[in-house]
Amino acid sequence: MSGVNASNTELAAKVLQGDRRALARAITLIESNRQQDREPARLLLEELVPHSGKSMRVGISGVPGVGKSTFIEGLGNHLIEKGHKVAVLAVDPSSAVSGGSILGDKTRMEKLSQREEAFIRPSPAGKPLGGVARRTRETMLAVEAAGFDVVLVETVGVGQSETTVSRMTDMFILMLLPGGGDELQGIKRGIVELADLILVNKADGALELTAEQSVTDYRKALGFMHPRATNWEVPVEACSSLKGDQTEHIWEIVERYRESRKAGDLIAKTRSEQARAWLWNEVRSRLVEKLQADPAVSARVNELEEAVMNNQLSPTSAAEELMQTFLESAAEE
Repeated sequence: MSGVNASNTELAAKVLQGDRRALARAITLIESNRQQDREPARLLLEELVPHSGKSMRVGISGVPGVGKSTFIEGLGNHLIEKGHKVAVLAVDPSSAVSGGSILGDKTRMEKLSQREEAFIRPSPAGKPLGGVARRTRETMLAVEAAGFDVVLVETVGVGQSETTVSRMTDMFILMLLPGGGDELQGIKRGIVELADLILVNKADGALELTAEQSVTDYRKALGFMHPRATNWEVPVEACSSLKGDQTEHIWEIVERYRESRKAGDLIAKTRSEQARAWLWNEVRSRLVEKLQADPAVSARVNELEEAVMNNQLSPTSAAEELMQTFLESAAEE
């Protein structure tokens, strides 16, 4: 164990110095699913956590094709010009065959990826509900420890990804396409209620007027919804990622939001609640892993699954039997 600690201390020291290669190695270790990497990753995080938490965490979501990557590249370059260091944690759709990322964010953010002040980490979404890689939270802590003061988390924008990212960031930006009428009917109320800022993108060319009308429609719709944050009226803005002329204005809104949340120490309180939720998510994940790996459970699971699939046993009863099997097996160890 002393060897592991020494190795982790050396890697952690390099991460804290801003060594990009060390940061990449650290994240690879954190994201690893190999059992032998679990303890070294935990020990590494223990050394990095006290140096994290100083960034502005912004989640950005929206349907595929809305222009998230183009927007993030423009925003990232703008922030670097203002003196920030920007980390982009981009969660890609996963290949059903290999489990790897299908899209390549470093190719979609070519200019930003070449900046020394930027760090882009594409990760496959994998199996966890919400399209957000399970280790995105830990990766966020690592990049913060490395000195990145703005962390942008881009999600795949499908399923429950909006809910997941809103629970790990300070501010949640929802990007939408122009076409307020029909699109407004198709948007789930809950997703819009999660947003702290709504951007109607692609407000250029033939879509400019449509985008402006969409902004009006969304502003009216928000009047019937409860904002996620107290003392904050959710702005709705039209923007064009291609032109980038609204980038400064959009970041001013982000900073205004942050200042409003600092009053009463609301950001710290929210992060504390997020950390507690994170704890129990980890507990649930670890319990499921241990249950699935238990030999006694493995011996019964096929039989019970088949009984459920053939309507011979209810899922509730099957789950109860599996849990009982697991508890009895654990007690015998």
